[in-house]
Amino acid sequence: MAIQLKPTLQRIEVIDAFRGFALAGIVIVHMVEQYLASRAPEGKMLGLEQGVADIVVNAFIFIFLRGKFFAIFSILFGLSFFIQTDRAHKKGEKFTPIFLWKLVILFGIGYVHHLFYRGDILTIYAVTGLILIPFFKLDKKYLLVVSGIIILGVGRYIIYSLFGNQPLLLENPITPTSDMLLNYFAILKDGTLIEVFKINAIEGMIDKIEFQIGIFSRAYLTIAFFLVGLFLGKIKYFQNIDKNAKNIKKALFLSLGALIVSLIGMAVFFGMASRSGNMNMDSWVAMIAFTFYDLANFALTITILCGFSLIYLQKKGCQFLNKFTAYGRTALTNYVSQTILGTFIFYGWGLGYIGDMRNITAFSLVIIILITQMIISTWWMKHFRYGPLEWLWRSITYLKFQTFKKEKALVVQ
Repeated sequence: MAIQLKPTLQRIEVIDAFRGFALAGIVIVHMVEQYLASRAPEGKMLGLEQGVADIVVNAFIFIFLRGKFFAIFSILFGLSFFIQTDRAHKKGEKFTPIFLWKLVILFGIGYVHHLFYRGDILTIYAVTGLILIPFFKLDKKYLLVVSGIIILGVGRYIIYSLFGNQPLLLENPITPTSDMLLNYFAILKDGTLIEVFKINAIEGMIDKIEFQIGIFSRAYLTIAFFLVGLFLGKIKYFQNIDKNAKNIKKALFLSLGALIVSLIGMAVFFGMASRSGNMNMDSWVAMIAFTFYDLANFALTITILCGFSLIYLQKKGCQFLNKFTAYGRTALTNYVSQTILGTFIFYGWGLGYIGDMRNITAFSLVIIILITQMIISTWWMKHFRYGPLEWLWRSITYLKFQTFKKEKALVVQ
């Protein structure tokens, strides 16, 4: 008889598929944004929209992808923390020291990634992930309350009431004509790889922290999504996905309703904040408008989550979405490698297409890259237990080289 060697703890395949699906959305956004990771400098990104197809691509990404798939990825980070911690507790082990060490390693990997691309999220996860530890034992209903308060903009309102719309760490606000932004773009366009590393190393990190803790509130939102992931873990959402189809449908309709309300709020408050076509950022009306924008993104994120779940419950839907499973299991490797490839395509140390490649061209290119990565990931996971960076992260975590290659099935006569 044949004995198939399997890991002790069985993975939840739908989570890997959802992680891969989320990563696909993230890489599409980054590629079409041409790995700029900042506001577009005046007159430097005119080559992106040269026709109707370019406008359609930009609109599609703005409506369905930008801000939503980052949220999904963050939710899954919180969910993964719950699953790992819960398993450790059930075995009578303490996971907190291991998790803290994992975050330190993640920050190191993330910082190297940040040198290539200051839009890196790994360093942000490594720091904000600390908040998951004290919230692990919090009752699930309170997790929703806290995440809801954060999404409603409490962080933004506190920052605005104390500092207005002025930068917290930078000397001057970054505008489309600011010297800091123009210098950054010039280095991306024509600089060497070392010059990109130098400007990202410190200035890029300060700029990123500003975006995270200022009125744009990205770090606060990340924490809120982590807590949503904890909530999903506590209710065993993915483990019981087949038993909760009715509740998922209800959540889908509620999220769609919340999306409509949020869009109306956006239209009203952004309209009030605009004067002669210019957005007045220094007003409470603008802060409320941004909160409605966050709420719309959150509502659409939950809509995508529910939609994915319902499609996954269908036989053909499951077969299609499971194509993202291997891609999701090697998410860290794919995330970093696609950044290196993307920055090579757009930055001056590589091909230098930033600001010149049309949206439709970048979109077509990223689809090819995405399919290629999925094919490679599927082949890789047939032969190896982990992706290369996943293996490195795990080996450093336990200070021991982990078994890399999969063992072939043993045949016992």
